[in-house]
Amino acid sequence: MRPMLSIRNLTKSFTLHTVDGREVPALAGVDLDVSAGEHVALAGSSGAGKSSLLRCVYRTYVPGSGEIRFTTATGAVVDLVALSDPEVADLRGREIGYVSQFLRGEPRRGVLDLVARAGVRRGMDTTTARDAAAEALRRLGIEERLWAMHTTVLSGGQKQRVNLAAGTISPPRLLLLDEPVSALDPVNREAVLGMIADLGGGGTAVLSVFHDLEAIERLATRVVVLEGGLIVRQGDPSQTLRHGTLEVAR
Repeated sequence: MRPMLSIRNLTKSFTLHTVDGREVPALAGVDLDVSAGEHVALAGSSGAGKSSLLRCVYRTYVPGSGEIRFTTATGAVVDLVALSDPEVADLRGREIGYVSQFLRGEPRRGVLDLVARAGVRRGMDTTTARDAAAEALRRLGIEERLWAMHTTVLSGGQKQRVNLAAGTISPPRLLLLDEPVSALDPVNREAVLGMIADLGGGGTAVLSVFHDLEAIERLATRVVVLEGGLIVRQGDPSQTLRHGTLEVAR
C-alpha cells in the first residue's frame, strides 16, 4: 500500500545573515514514510532537526532540496515541495493539520468559532462543525463560559487544548504535532493524549514531536531518531528508546 507521506532526500539549512552569513544545516537528507493510521514520533536531542522536519512538511519552511510526496483524498500524489503557496494553503485547510504548543488565533474570534471554522474548512456544514467543536472542547476540559471569549485571554494550557480541538475536528488525513502537551497539567494532559490516541483508528497519519518519553511510548507505533539532521535509527518505541541515552527535548 502506498504511504500517506513519503519523504526523500530532504534537506534544509538556515543562513545566519546577522552573524557572518554562514549556512547551518538542519536536515541533511531525510528519507521517511508514514502510512495511514500510523503514529511516527520524532526523537533526538535539541537541534537534531525534529521541528524543522515538521515545518518542512507543513511548508512553513521551504526545503533546500528533496521531495515530500503526499497522497490526497482523491488518490493523487503531490509533491509538497513543488506546490505553489495557494495549493499548499488549500491542502492545509482540508487534509493536513498542524498543532503546535502555541495558538495563533484570529483577532476578535471566539474559541468555539475558531474550532468550528477548522471543521468547515474540512468539509463540515456549519451546524455540524459547531456541534463537533463543542464536543471536542468539552472532552478537552475547556469550560463553556470560555467558548465566546477571544483566544488572547486564555492561559497557555487552554490555548494548547483549543489548538488540538481545531487540529482534530473532522480529523485531517495527516496531522503534525509539535509538543502539543508541554504546558498541560496531568489531568488535561491525559485528556489530550487520549484524544490523540483515538486518531489512528480513523486512519489519520500522525507525525509528532513530544518532549517526554512516556507520551512517545504510549502513542507512537514507530519512533524515528534524528541526529545532526539525519535519521540514525528507527523502530518499535520501547526498543528504540532503550537504545542508549536519548534526549527528546528540542
